[in-house]
Amino acid sequence: MMRMIAHQVQVVQALASSVTALGRGMGGTAFPKQPSKPLKLYEFEGCPYCRRVREILTTLNLDVEIYPCPKNGTRFRPLVEKIGGKAQFPFLIDENTGDQLYESKDIIAHLFQHYSAEAKVPKQYQYYPPLPVVGTLSSIVSGLYGMVANTSNKKMPAPEKLLELWSFEASPYSRVVRAKLTELEIPYILHNVAKERWQDQGPAALRLKPGQYIPLAGGKREKIMQRLGGRVQVPYLEDPNTGIKMFESADINAYLKKQYGG
Repeated sequence: MMRMIAHQVQVVQALASSVTALGRGMGGTAFPKQPSKPLKLYEFEGCPYCRRVREILTTLNLDVEIYPCPKNGTRFRPLVEKIGGKAQFPFLIDENTGDQLYESKDIIAHLFQHYSAEAKVPKQYQYYPPLPVVGTLSSIVSGLYGMVANTSNKKMPAPEKLLELWSFEASPYSRVVRAKLTELEIPYILHNVAKERWQDQGPAALRLKPGQYIPLAGGKREKIMQRLGGRVQVPYLEDPNTGIKMFESADINAYLKKQYGG
């Protein structure tokens, strides 16, 4: 009972965080230009600069490999410093172009240049303030989840195969799962499931458009719906190391803690 109450409090905080971010990281293109080689992003959930990049990844509806680098983390932080010369986040590796980028502004420009139809940054994303006031406030109201590594998993090896998470940035239920993955330093493939049109708005069981949910024909959600057993609901986790496939953030986090939390 106490665990469920604590989880719901975290979800409410995550919802407040999404509201504070003014809805960014919710909608995106139905027809993404997914690169042939996976993008690799080293970041952590509680970082406001990282959040800016994740918002754009949702906007472009791109999938990306996430390597969590929370404060006090030991799995991937040293690797970033070795490759790039400094432990600064976010850090993007794009093997399709040969680029390795720090600085959220540079990463965002790179993503739009190579993976958007217009090949340029839209005006609404050109003028992020130098200090991420909104992102910092969002992290604070979310309880700073996904900021610091969980020391209880230090003796636990990283999973052999990358977990897979279906999510979109502004989803509060997805946010608490991403925070747990960050704190446990579990690498995973993030499949963005951006809302492609107004009919997609609302929770899976209570969307704004009444009646049977029908995704946009040919869009990414239609393909994902086939993968997820006829519904589009996030978060959804698959762990190829154990064969586990599950919805519901509370169940997912309980599984992650039991399997990988030490």
